Amino acid sequence: MKLLQAFHHTLVHIFHQRNDREQSPVKPTLKSYILAPTLSGLFAAAPMATFAQSASNLAGPDSTPNVLASDAEDSDDLLGINKQQSWSEWKAGMKERTGLDFGIDYNVLGYKASSSLGEDNTASGALRFFGTWELLNRGQANSGKLVFKFEHRHAFTDVAPTDFGSELGYAGLVSSVFSDQGTRMTHFYWQQDFAEGRGTVYAGWLDVTDYTDVYALASPWSGFSNLAFQTGSGTIGGLPDGALGVMAGGFLSDNYYVAASIVDANGDPTDPLAGFDTFFNDFETFKTLEFGWTSGPDALFVDNAHVTLWQIDERTAAGTPSGYGAAFSYSKAIDNTWFPFIRGGWAKDGGSLYETALSAGFGYTTNPSQNMLGAGLNWSRPNEDTFGSKLDDQYSLEVFQQWQLTEGIELTPSIQVIKNPALNPTKDTVAMFGLRLRAAF
Repeated sequence: MKLLQAFHHTLVHIFHQRNDREQSPVKPTLKSYILAPTLSGLFAAAPMATFAQSASNLAGPDSTPNVLASDAEDSDDLLGINKQQSWSEWKAGMKERTGLDFGIDYNVLGYKASSSLGEDNTASGALRFFGTWELLNRGQANSGKLVFKFEHRHAFTDVAPTDFGSELGYAGLVSSVFSDQGTRMTHFYWQQDFAEGRGTVYAGWLDVTDYTDVYALASPWSGFSNLAFQTGSGTIGGLPDGALGVMAGGFLSDNYYVAASIVDANGDPTDPLAGFDTFFNDFETFKTLEFGWTSGPDALFVDNAHVTLWQIDERTAAGTPSGYGAAFSYSKAIDNTWFPFIRGGWAKDGGSLYETALSAGFGYTTNPSQNMLGAGLNWSRPNEDTFGSKLDDQYSLEVFQQWQLTEGIELTPSIQVIKNPALNPTKDTVAMFGLRLRAAF
């Protein structure tokens, strides 16, 4: 899911304090490094210090530890309804006694298109069970934990949202996660912090979008739905999840950080055990290296600039060539209300959707615990090697408005407008009207 929780907690922290307050002299640790949001987390009214204490991983909005941290915070919801207090207290007690923290949510997304080449509506749901189990050095800086996320993704229509772009003649993904895959293991890995929390290592089945090219509005579960506004702006090929591999990263100084990974390029979340064969025998891999700068740990993903390098091997079974590329991102919070960003990337083969892409937009809120408006505009040049022929450039606009209705329930209407859909010779413009719901427990 595309770092809204990060953005939220930072905004709330600033929103309730004076702008000229002095920054803490404490050196950044990995715990303070990660500000990882989902839209629900983005709107949970909690001071930054509280969130930082629970953010002991180098990851993005949909990483399990950050979703849990976000859902655990009280939200200043629109209706002022909280029917989950006893359930939340019971879970908190279990976490304190055993180190086990878990959550459940159900997500639904539907779109209606103004016109199409085939189906003009789509809808899908996803039930997710996720958690962490801190088993080593619990409550200490160099802790170790098991991190897991299991899902069931199912379509309500003949075509799932992940496949809906082709119905419109769009060379891209209007939704990157709402599919009809069925039961899947998105990730299952060991996370080990080291160097007093300044670094971390993941080993196991990973989702590369958890830690690659993340920013505050990247979550497909709570932020932008179109992949053009998520990891790599559509220019990174592969993007495996449920993929066996390793990631390591952390702070090099107070302002600079680095992260690197290597995972199985053929990772299949619906058959994770096959990863032992594809990773160790085929050894067709996807690799990333990211360098980033932030003005301070409290603003990592809202006052941030980074460059991500990636490379993917040729995949024999998938029939995709090797490739490589680079992505960049710059974002900044302004006046406690605005969050402009500019992002883009370039690719050489590798099965990426786009050869080149550029996205720009903003988030806007007057109360980060209740609502968020997001708007983005993307220009993309479809990858000729992926689509088999040279296609026209495309333009995509996405606008969404998220509301925290009650404690645990979010509602997000949205619109996407596609100009010059590259695979649709009959239409210059196609619009989609969408509605997304998340209920977290």
